[in-house]
Amino acid sequence: MKLDPRIKRMTVPGLRARKGGVPLVCLTAYTYPEARVLDAHCDMLLVGDSLGMVVHGLPTTVGVTLDHMIMHGQAVVRGAMRALVVVDLPFGAYEASPAQAFDSASRVLRETGCAAIKIEGGKAMAETVAFLTARGVPVLGHVGLKPQAVNVMGGYKVVGKRRAEWPEIESDALAIAEAGAFAVVLEGVAEPLAAKITAECAVPTIGIGASAACDGQILVTYDLIGYTEEQPRFAKKFGDLSSDLGKAVAAYADEVRARRFPGTDQVYRTKD
Repeated sequence: MKLDPRIKRMTVPGLRARKGGVPLVCLTAYTYPEARVLDAHCDMLLVGDSLGMVVHGLPTTVGVTLDHMIMHGQAVVRGAMRALVVVDLPFGAYEASPAQAFDSASRVLRETGCAAIKIEGGKAMAETVAFLTARGVPVLGHVGLKPQAVNVMGGYKVVGKRRAEWPEIESDALAIAEAGAFAVVLEGVAEPLAAKITAECAVPTIGIGASAACDGQILVTYDLIGYTEEQPRFAKKFGDLSSDLGKAVAAYADEVRARRFPGTDQVYRTKD
């Protein structure tokens, strides 16, 4: 899709400057049609590795590959004209070393045209964040509940319910911000801790299951529209497109079986 020169795209510095301002609106996007619809309403679109579960039916995000992320990233960038597009680096594509992370990130930026990448992890990833940003790769951080670490965590568990957990999570978020991340996703973080981190963090915090205290919010779009089988507690269903799709397909099936579709308006006729 050709970009409209009259539309100004959100930039990394522009998003960072929204710290403490009007809350940032962010959603996941995985396809070109989704991006076209979401773009007008969002400051940031994240091509999340959640696509492994909600699009490809994988049990966790661990099985997502760099090729998956690049293919979906290309589609979303084609459909977005104003939102900042960020692409997740999947499990195994950045943890080994800063150099590995740069190789993966540079490939994603080069092949998709996205503006930034996202990685999970706190203090252990600070060196990698600094390495990437020093080499021209904008980084969105992600701390708290880390889906790629589901096997270590023993499931998808909210963090920060006990105050004894706070110092480690807080230091993770601040370390990533200080290393150069332009914003930090807080996932599954208890509300008082999320508010504390947001107050102390120099860059925007973007919450998902971390309360309205954050500088912005992100949801998996399929949760928002009723496409997922199990609705997370932190998500709100703003529509039920799954039901609407089911009704539309049922009506189509009925008309096909009754030979009412295709009708006179859907067929081509000869000219003589």
